[in-house]
Amino acid sequence: MLDHVDSLENTIKDDALDHAILQAQNVLAGLQNDDGHWVFELEADATIPAEYVLLEHFLDRIDTKLEEKIGVYLRRIQGDHGGWPLYYGGKFDISASVKAYFALKAIGDDVDAPHMKRARTAILAHGGAETANVFTRTQLALFGEVPWRATPAMPVELMLMPKWALFSVWNMSYWSRTVIAPLVLLVSLKPRAVNRHNIHVQELFVTPPEQIKEWIKGPFRSNWGYLFKYLDKVVRPVEKIIPKFFRRYAQKKAIEFIRERLNGEDGLGAIYPAMANTVMGFRCFGIPDSDPRAEIAWQSVKKLLVIKDDEAYCQPCVSPIWDTALTGHAMIETASGVRAVDREKTMEKLAKATEWLKDRQILDVKGDWAINCPDVAPGGWAFQYRNDYYPDVDDTAVVGMLLHREGKPEYKESIERARQWIIGMQSSNGGWGAFDIDNNKMLLNHIPFSDHGALLDPPTVDVAARCISFLAQLGHPEDKPVIDRGIQYLRDEQEKCGAWFGRWGTNYIYGTWSALCAFNAVGISDQDPAVQKAVDWLTCVQRPDGGWGESEESYEGGTPGQYHTSLPSQTAWALLGLMAAKQHKHPAVQKGIRWLMETQETDGQWAEDPYNAVGFPRVFYLRYHGYRQFFPLFALSRYRNLQSSNTGKVEVGF
Repeated sequence: MLDHVDSLENTIKDDALDHAILQAQNVLAGLQNDDGHWVFELEADATIPAEYVLLEHFLDRIDTKLEEKIGVYLRRIQGDHGGWPLYYGGKFDISASVKAYFALKAIGDDVDAPHMKRARTAILAHGGAETANVFTRTQLALFGEVPWRATPAMPVELMLMPKWALFSVWNMSYWSRTVIAPLVLLVSLKPRAVNRHNIHVQELFVTPPEQIKEWIKGPFRSNWGYLFKYLDKVVRPVEKIIPKFFRRYAQKKAIEFIRERLNGEDGLGAIYPAMANTVMGFRCFGIPDSDPRAEIAWQSVKKLLVIKDDEAYCQPCVSPIWDTALTGHAMIETASGVRAVDREKTMEKLAKATEWLKDRQILDVKGDWAINCPDVAPGGWAFQYRNDYYPDVDDTAVVGMLLHREGKPEYKESIERARQWIIGMQSSNGGWGAFDIDNNKMLLNHIPFSDHGALLDPPTVDVAARCISFLAQLGHPEDKPVIDRGIQYLRDEQEKCGAWFGRWGTNYIYGTWSALCAFNAVGISDQDPAVQKAVDWLTCVQRPDGGWGESEESYEGGTPGQYHTSLPSQTAWALLGLMAAKQHKHPAVQKGIRWLMETQETDGQWAEDPYNAVGFPRVFYLRYHGYRQFFPLFALSRYRNLQSSNTGKVEVGF
């Protein structure tokens, strides 16, 4: 075995490795903004661009040239099955397909064009538009394509419910809360789109909508689903007798909730669905488009557009804090070893990045998270440029680790505020959710509105692992009980195969890398059974060419950790996980490093079309365009540093 390892090591020449790192480093250096931050495109499926087109037609704010470019994008990503998938190469999805077809028809595509015929045939073959999800049926109701009874009962009076009430918005995740507040306002007003061009899609229904008696057809995840379906029927007639003054009061409460969290040009919740619902809600409530609140809400939506020479699309949100922190970790890794090149220039760029990050720490706003921990002081970072009501512990941990690695005395207070906030955000089971504590009333995922099954933000392995890594990297002895509870949570969540589920990245490779980093940061031996099982799993799923690959299919019953091709992001995660487990001399690591070097393009970049992250498993997936660049650089640089290390131990938490 040793001879085999030595033979593989000899194929990785120092100068070739240095060149690969320098090339990738130069690419990222050239993409840094003047103020120090990085931001890459964040792409979802056809749903968001299609919804944007329909939003323009709802408001009668049609930008024909822009919509033509969005049409190019939608046609390009149409699947061979005729419809639109939720991710690259994915299977047909009815909801995405209905919205994309509707948007293309609104843009002006001829319904008899070949791509429209294929889409219509596929939609009808899959049960028609009546089988689409709740959000799609709501979109159709806004255009009068289905009656409002096609959507679940969501009274605006939900905004009045206290936290102790099960159906209170305060028991839902941040993303649900910010989407629902303007949505229930819209539903209570039951508006109709301006729809200047009188676009309709009745041809997508197998059964005419007015003839459909049962719209709520699951998925029912338990018998609770059937009970809540019955309750939905009870609530509907009750809504009709709610006094007008009381309904108006609830509507004003919804407006008040939105106004307090409007968040400037970054928008409510800094996510597209909440922002779009806000724009429509303001208009329908009677707030004129010229009102400063309405103007800023519309501008926040427009800022999500990615407009290129030949096509355009709308992002679900932007990720500058996340991108900058992760790129910073990759860059600082390049400057850490004895063979570092351009260390001084790299550290200058890092200094600008960390200063930019430091200035965006949220120190004065107690957001919605404080409902469950009112005595904890703010200290987190958000995912987007600004989202003061909704920082998340994942970004906070990653930024905190980067600032700590920089080692500047002036960052000490920021790091301590982040530390205290993360400790305060630990859930009762020892894990961490992204935005809230103990956001785990799982019964809510059975209500008809939650057919996507993602109404909540319970603790997850990847987020918990990052928090543990951050606290362990800081090394405060008094944090040991918090860390121990977190490690026990990770142990409890390990799958029988040795992997961990990845909630926010694809998927088991991402989760396993995250957990192994936490185990390393805490100082758990590489001989620990949990670590050994994880290492065995990672080496078992390595592909013959030396890389690793995993797609969104693993969220839908596919085999964990497997894909038909190797991918830069997943290969980097697997390598970083193995190196955290002191396996940098393992043949699997040598092969993986060689694969990254061999697949790097001449311009220093890596190509990656498949999606690499997840918004909601089985429902909404993401492609971070930066992952294919900074994670491989991170892995190559760490490998180089460990080759020069006496201990072979990763000395930082990440």
